[in-house]
Amino acid sequence: MTEFLIGMVVTLVLAGALWIWTKTKKNRPAQEIRVFSSIEQLKAIGQLSVYKVLTKEIVTETDHTWGDFGNRYLSWVLSGKKMAMIFEFEIDFRYNLQSPKFDITEKGEGTYKVMMPPCDYEVHIRDIRFYDEQGTKLLPWLLPDLLNGFISGGFSEDDKNKLVDAAKGHAQKQALELINNIQSEVQKSATTTLESISRAFGATDLDFFFSNQTATQVEVAVSEKIAS
Repeated sequence: MTEFLIGMVVTLVLAGALWIWTKTKKNRPAQEIRVFSSIEQLKAIGQLSVYKVLTKEIVTETDHTWGDFGNRYLSWVLSGKKMAMIFEFEIDFRYNLQSPKFDITEKGEGTYKVMMPPCDYEVHIRDIRFYDEQGTKLLPWLLPDLLNGFISGGFSEDDKNKLVDAAKGHAQKQALELINNIQSEVQKSATTTLESISRAFGATDLDFFFSNQTATQVEVAVSEKIAS
């Protein structure tokens, strides 16, 4: 009798579980529709940062990228004061997934064609410092005792702004060279990142297409301690 009751209970539990699974399956959308819907939600991510370059160079003599004004001041500081300049900036590579140029097309079950928008670049000068070869120590950017007295009347606010602009011009040229030289690495990073996200949604095959455009201009921002 006891074995009979246990058997009835087990049978009822299995029947109930089977009924719940059947109802859930009927209300569940087909796999390819669910995946496609999830892939489309990538557009809600917004700005996707896929690559970052941090570069630091030691400047012992100026070149044309600093412009006439920067060359005039820095040549005196680097040679006359026996200084070396440590110039540090970063480039952030981003894709705007809310751009109308970002498009996803379903090619088959679990297979999608992904058209990527143009890459956006954000260049930021993090720091500029001088290295005193004689005193073997680092000095902050634009020390008054380095520059005051070099020009009759002192080093004005306008002079400082012109020198900061020269630094931005140098960073722009260096950044454009880097941007155009490492596009394949940036695209590879974007592909790897988006494939990882998409596979979590169930996509099995994605074909990425990038617009290969040569960067000719980029905006350069500076940190507050340099601009102030």
